[in-house]
Amino acid sequence: MNDLEISKELLEFIQASPSMFHSIHTIKSYLEKENYTYLPEGKPWKLEKGGKYYSTRNNSSIIAFQIGNELSDYHFQMSAAHSDSPTYKIKSAAELLGPGEYLKLNVEAYGGMIDSTWFDRPLSVAGRVLVKEDGAIKNKLLYIDKDVLLIPNLAIHMNRAVNDGYVFNRSVDLCPLFSAGAMRPGEFDQMIARELGVQKEDILGKDLFLVNRQSPAIWGYENEFISSPKLDDLQCAFVSLKGFLASSNPKAINVYCCFDNEEVGSNTKQGAMSTFLQDTLRRINFNLGYDEDEYHQAIARSFLVSCDNAHAVHPNKSEETDRINCAYMNHGLVIKEAANQKYTTDAFPRSIFVSICKKAGVPVQLFANRSDKVGGSTLGNLSNTQVSLNAVDIGLPQLAMHSSYETAGSKDTAYAYEALKMFFDSNIQIDESEQVIIG
Repeated sequence: MNDLEISKELLEFIQASPSMFHSIHTIKSYLEKENYTYLPEGKPWKLEKGGKYYSTRNNSSIIAFQIGNELSDYHFQMSAAHSDSPTYKIKSAAELLGPGEYLKLNVEAYGGMIDSTWFDRPLSVAGRVLVKEDGAIKNKLLYIDKDVLLIPNLAIHMNRAVNDGYVFNRSVDLCPLFSAGAMRPGEFDQMIARELGVQKEDILGKDLFLVNRQSPAIWGYENEFISSPKLDDLQCAFVSLKGFLASSNPKAINVYCCFDNEEVGSNTKQGAMSTFLQDTLRRINFNLGYDEDEYHQAIARSFLVSCDNAHAVHPNKSEETDRINCAYMNHGLVIKEAANQKYTTDAFPRSIFVSICKKAGVPVQLFANRSDKVGGSTLGNLSNTQVSLNAVDIGLPQLAMHSSYETAGSKDTAYAYEALKMFFDSNIQIDESEQVIIG
């Protein structure tokens, strides 16, 4: 795909995904256009070779799969990304009154964001609301497509230390301003009810988050860069979905995963450490007539690509990255490694994915943390606690990870698309850790 064409589609995908619940709704729309069949977890599944299916959990995680017609080397080829990004969750008792007639919102951190990047920019609210309706409790998506909040900085005249490494107090400094008197206590829930077309007293529960309303952009005189909220990890969620949908593999079962809660540890019913992936793979196995032993054989022959963005070398702080194992924007896909195994990559899966990238004509970069720094982790090693298999951690190089507005290269989404399409198209035949044939 053309670099700018796929970058524009990526930014449209992100704008349609203001919360993890919206991310999954948007992914479902892509799958349904390609005639994937929805399989609720709580109902019987009936699967056929050649079929295309998906299932969800909590409306914030999704697993889709294509079953090959010729499973002579029965195994799974999987990708995994995550649907959530660092932000602030609005507490159930949402309103804070005062001083004066100010009305603010009561929020807490979701994940490890860069607090200073959330000040003085238009914000809104998105997530899900549980509503009593027609004798049942129903799930409704909410996104208020309007600038309704802002977190104001304190003037430098009142905080002379703000440029000297000031530490923000999230309980004091990060409360978004909702009204200066035009709205009264109780009107936050009234606003939600009005947006959803329901009665305020019928709202029974809310999972709502702040959303940065700054528009995504392709920028630079030569259109080298993209900037947007939520590049980590919606860039990988999008590009792995595109590669998955464009592929066809009669010899394997291709699986696309997008999990929630990576930013808060993944240890939830819908996170990468949950049973969601294992439950799905087992149901596929038994529905296709395979037994328990054949399931374990298939897992031993399977492969996972954990897709979560990587750090690019910073133009003003290049000393913060390893001198050699480092990545630059627009120079290709990144394979991430760590001796502490916070990334899943070791030599065996790395060699497989490098070979696939070479087949696709995609340049590969390497990333490892500076040896005196502790980096982050991702979902690949966490999902391996439930389904243990060969896996590689990849990502796209970006700046300002966990900022409310992040930056990446406009070419790299297309590079990742080509690599992941080739991954899903290839028949990876693993013989223990001794030999691999990529067909």
